[in-house]
Amino acid sequence: MSGPLSGFRVVDHGEFITAPYTAMLLGDLGAEVIKVERPGGGDRFRTFETGSYGPQFQAFNRDKQSVVLDLAADGDRCVLRELLRTADAYVQNFRPGVAERLGFGVDAVRALNPRIVHCSISGYGPDGPYADRPAYDTVGQALSGFLSMFVDAASPRIVGPATADSVTGLYAACGVLAALLERERTGRARSVHVPMVAAMAHFSIEQFHRYFATGEVPGPSDRGRVSQSFAFACAGGGLVAIHLSSVAKFWDGLLAAIEQPALARDARFATRMDRVRNHEALAEVLRPVFAQRTREAWTQRLAQADVPHAPILGLDEALDDPQMRHLALERRLEHPAEGPVRTLRTPILLDGGRDDGAMQPPPALDEHGPAIRARFRPRQSD
Repeated sequence: MSGPLSGFRVVDHGEFITAPYTAMLLGDLGAEVIKVERPGGGDRFRTFETGSYGPQFQAFNRDKQSVVLDLAADGDRCVLRELLRTADAYVQNFRPGVAERLGFGVDAVRALNPRIVHCSISGYGPDGPYADRPAYDTVGQALSGFLSMFVDAASPRIVGPATADSVTGLYAACGVLAALLERERTGRARSVHVPMVAAMAHFSIEQFHRYFATGEVPGPSDRGRVSQSFAFACAGGGLVAIHLSSVAKFWDGLLAAIEQPALARDARFATRMDRVRNHEALAEVLRPVFAQRTREAWTQRLAQADVPHAPILGLDEALDDPQMRHLALERRLEHPAEGPVRTLRTPILLDGGRDDGAMQPPPALDEHGPAIRARFRPRQSD
């Protein structure tokens, strides 16, 4: 692939989301990504629901080459060593200590290649009382405090997609990029470690700062209240979201769009802080108003009044929205054996362009194994 990381090689030795997502983000920027998979099925996300090329695997593994290596076999261990000798970054999401037991911890890999950036992703960090515990997305959200802002204590249930996994992958990709930039400047290669719980706490930094300053612990309704955000059901069943923030003209625009000027004289809503304090009361007033018109009618009115808003679209609708179509996010790829793959391109526009180069579909298990083994044939000394 072309891109700013063209010429860099990344070894993805991960499973599920965090490490594969990190490596895919680097691949989106042009790096060559070689995915090392275990014997007996490869990345467990391949078969998360069905088959060996499931949608979960596809989501995080485009633009990669796949090789199956049995690290209990000397020959395959030597292939990985040779591969790491030529790589710029090695990304894995084992529990702490596993990479070391496999012989591919920071010191061992750096002995093979002093210029490699070694990136480890874990649930809790490299040490500490929980370091050896298993961790998945929901665990990272829960322990960091993030999940408390989405779960209703009166009726607790987990909602929404995996967030901690993807956020951690984003932080890890940033860490690898920073380490590569420093290496190019100084010749020194650092190791990078990103704990999921730390990533999610940092991702919630605004809410933590508000807690530090006020002592108030935010709950599920606080973000909407403080930001003056609302979701309303419209006639015909559609939903619309509004985010008034702190700009006075957006409140004025909302009053114009809903044709309710009397609300400006309601003491409960006179100032922004009054509206923050009486957020639910304002929502109660607005709900029947929005129920009178369709989503399409409201989006037209809100746009004319310059109110920050959007229809709440399902995934079956989102890519058909005119602005989303204009951004040309969807890409349709074809795997020679697995068939068509629909994916989304990187949102990063370089020089304003949307050229993704020759984007490749996710690999079949060991699709590139023979070529990689021939290319990285072990040295005699191994």
